[in-house]
Amino acid sequence: MTVITRFAPSPTGRLHVGNVRTALLNWLVARQAGGRFVLRIDDTDRERSRPEHVVAIEDDLSWLGLAWDDRAVQSERGPIYEAAFDRLREAGLAYPCYETADELAAMRARQRASGKPPVYDRSALALSELDRGKLKHEGRVPYWRFRLPDAPIAWHDAVQGEKRIPTGAVSDPVIRREDASVTYLFASAVDDAAMAVTDVVRGEDHVTNTAAQIAIIRALGKPVPRFAHLPLLLDDQGAGLSKRLGSAGVAAFRERGIEPGALLGVLATLGTGKAPPAVAAPEGLLDGFDLASFGRAPVRFDPDEVRHLNERLVHGLPYEAVRQRVGVDEAFWGDIRANLERPEEAAAWWRLCTEPLEPAIGPDDRAFLDQAADLLPETDPVAPAYDDWIAALKTASNRKGKALFMPLRLALTAREHGPPLPVLLTHMPRSRVLGRLLGRVA
Repeated sequence: MTVITRFAPSPTGRLHVGNVRTALLNWLVARQAGGRFVLRIDDTDRERSRPEHVVAIEDDLSWLGLAWDDRAVQSERGPIYEAAFDRLREAGLAYPCYETADELAAMRARQRASGKPPVYDRSALALSELDRGKLKHEGRVPYWRFRLPDAPIAWHDAVQGEKRIPTGAVSDPVIRREDASVTYLFASAVDDAAMAVTDVVRGEDHVTNTAAQIAIIRALGKPVPRFAHLPLLLDDQGAGLSKRLGSAGVAAFRERGIEPGALLGVLATLGTGKAPPAVAAPEGLLDGFDLASFGRAPVRFDPDEVRHLNERLVHGLPYEAVRQRVGVDEAFWGDIRANLERPEEAAAWWRLCTEPLEPAIGPDDRAFLDQAADLLPETDPVAPAYDDWIAALKTASNRKGKALFMPLRLALTAREHGPPLPVLLTHMPRSRVLGRLLGRVA
């Protein structure tokens, strides 16, 4: 049996960290088994779904390296939902309801007041044909519910273990609205059945949905997928993932120069107790990946962990992985990468070494820099003799620490911070070093 997983985002905004985690784990399950990964755009929310969000979602997934094998859009699958709905209706498992939103709210209020769970009471099932005719005459258009089985719905969850949902505590789900559009819950179940999805990885907030969807899939006579429900993500303060952090998704990480592998490495190991690996591509996460290693407790997502992993990842990136992005030669990349937060920073340091620059020289440092120029080694480049040069300059000037090194850095780079000077001097001709020490544009 071919393993088929799916990532089914709603195009109501860009991907956030929770979405990325779901997409990644479904991708890993499929790739590890040599199966197929489906991108399904769940755009049943007609009012909030936007074409530009679809484009953004696909762009984000491509940037992450999470390539999909098949693609589907729910708004294009109407006939499939109609056929499934007709089958359930003919089997007596879909039934029309006529309550207004206010009437349903009043029903729930009465149930709460009497200490009962706010569950739909199936009053529509008691309506006669005459009753339905009167309601239609009043102008009421029915919505439709799926009748859940009376027995509990149970399954083995790859993360949560044995799950058992008593249907008496759950309302029969709405599957079709008054305007004949289908709900997310119904469309998702029908699609999982029609696409022969074998494995579904998603958040534990979908557990109740899963029970209803299992019942629908069984009613359609299709195999039920294996499910894995991940614990909730918490923010770095231990609270539920805030809107601020939840919205700090792929776009925000890209803007901050985070490598895809850093974000994926953290999300692939949250809740496993494993240290996040520094990988250049998601394929690097396949070895040792196991859903059974995820715990059931909520886990914290800390953006700083992504930033720290990103630095480690950048420092180890091979030249071939960044050749098209950095605009420097392989030797320079090998020397500079350990001092970068973003690969793209390499180009600026390359220009600093190879193009004219106006040095920054303080009035109190002119005589000191003249000494530095006089003592400059004859080697070209200067880097191999750097330590001897600094030792001689320290003795001649009687300077040390910041008073010794800062004027040199400002004269040679016009910046207060950056990679070690020996690294830069390796790629800077002696004539340029001398010119900058003497205050020339060089």
